[in-house]
Amino acid sequence: MGHAGMAATAVRHLRAAGSPTAVEPLPRPVLRAVREDERPPVDPAAFRRVLGHFASGVTIVTALDATGPTGFACQSFASLSLDPPLVAFMVARTSTTWPRIAAAGTFCVNVLGADQGELCRSFAVSGADKFAGVDWTPTPETGSPRLPGAPAWIDCTITTVHTGGDHLIVVGRVESLGATEDSDPLLFHRGRFGRFSS
Repeated sequence: MGHAGMAATAVRHLRAAGSPTAVEPLPRPVLRAVREDERPPVDPAAFRRVLGHFASGVTIVTALDATGPTGFACQSFASLSLDPPLVAFMVARTSTTWPRIAAAGTFCVNVLGADQGELCRSFAVSGADKFAGVDWTPTPETGSPRLPGAPAWIDCTITTVHTGGDHLIVVGRVESLGATEDSDPLLFHRGRFGRFSS
C-alpha cells in the first residue's frame, strides 16, 4: 500500500473509531532526497528563512468532534479547484489536533482579519484549550465552528488526504462559504503579522 493509501486508511480508521484518543500522532518520518555520499539536504534553518519571504494569509482550521470544538492556526491553505469546489490545507503529521479533525470528517477554514493576531496566537499554542473564552457558531452544513470576526469562512467535508513529507495534505469539498466585504486580511511574512497599507 502506498503513502496515499495509508493516509486514506488512517482517515477511515479515525472515523470508525469515533475517538480522537484512539490514535497517536504519527512519528516524524526519516526523509532523504539524496544518498549519504551525495550533497547534504537543504539546511532546515535556511529553508524556513528563505520560504519565509513568501507572504501568506492566516487561517484557523476548526472542527467539531465528539468531545467538542478543536482547531489550529494554519497558513498553509489554498484554493484547489473550482469544479468541483475544493480547498486544501497542510498539517504536520505530529499534530495532536489533526486526529480530531479527521475523526470529525469535516472542517471550517476561518480566514483571519487584520486585527485577529492574538486569536491566531492562541490557536498556535500546542496542548492548550484553544476555545477557552472563544465564542463560535456552527456552520450551516457541517456544524464546524465558525469564529466571530473572521472576514471569510469555508465549510468543508474531507475528501482525500495525501502524504507530503512530514506533513499531510488535506483536501476538502466546499459545502458552504461566506465573506464580509471590505475587511483587510491578516498577513504573515518573515515570522511577523502584518496588514495592507496604502
